[in-house]
Amino acid sequence: MTGVRRIILLTLGWEELPKAVSVYGTPREERLREPVPGVLLECDGGWLLLDTGFNTALIRDPALYQRFYPSVEYLPVLPGPGEPIAEALDQVGVDIGDISAVALSHLHHDHAGGVKLFAGRVPVHAQRRELAYGMLNSPEPEKHAMARVDYDDPRIDWRLADGEEVIAPGVTVIPTYGHTPGHQSFMVELDESVGGGGFVFAFDAADLTENIEQELAIGGFVDIDPQDTVEPIRRLKKLSAEKGFELIPGHDPHVWPAMTERFATRFS
Repeated sequence: MTGVRRIILLTLGWEELPKAVSVYGTPREERLREPVPGVLLECDGGWLLLDTGFNTALIRDPALYQRFYPSVEYLPVLPGPGEPIAEALDQVGVDIGDISAVALSHLHHDHAGGVKLFAGRVPVHAQRRELAYGMLNSPEPEKHAMARVDYDDPRIDWRLADGEEVIAPGVTVIPTYGHTPGHQSFMVELDESVGGGGFVFAFDAADLTENIEQELAIGGFVDIDPQDTVEPIRRLKKLSAEKGFELIPGHDPHVWPAMTERFATRFS
């Protein structure tokens, strides 16, 4: 089995929100502008895209915006006039047709909104329990920032995992349930041809560096105690230490741009 040969980080937009969304208990008046992450991994057979950003229609249409973004505390910000994925891919010189698979960390609107671009085209990986929750005939998923219109599409070729699973050479999904019922993080092992080693991408299991370093509970969770979100962080830290892989938080406004430049230099 060979590993990943190239990593490109994408910024698919931003979110202006209370820091309490990322760190439980932070005063609501403290706010952050967090990046919306996407990760491109060059694997055998093509590029694997981790997460897909916003559904632009839900932001640009006033009626849809009012329904899906009712809170004045949370402001989604698109990076340009078109589709964020298409624009980001164009900037890094990757054709959307070269993406051979997609994997979703979870179904929140800032992570699954662009999956419509890949319906009927490539496999889409997720945790089975995440999709089951997102498809509930109930208002609860939407209350927890899941827009069923994003992912309820019979053309999507779902590849559903029940826990840890290798989804491509060098890419393993790590279940980190809590933020949502089926949230998953990703361990990426690099091919020896590019120096080996690897990284663990927490995504929303740990938004910020302080979630990791100080083991602080995240602010978003479904049907659990906030302190229960610390256990997945500890498991990711343990995995990271055992493998010698750097653990990357999902929405850190300082770490994400710095790592984007670092990867651009390393994998140029």
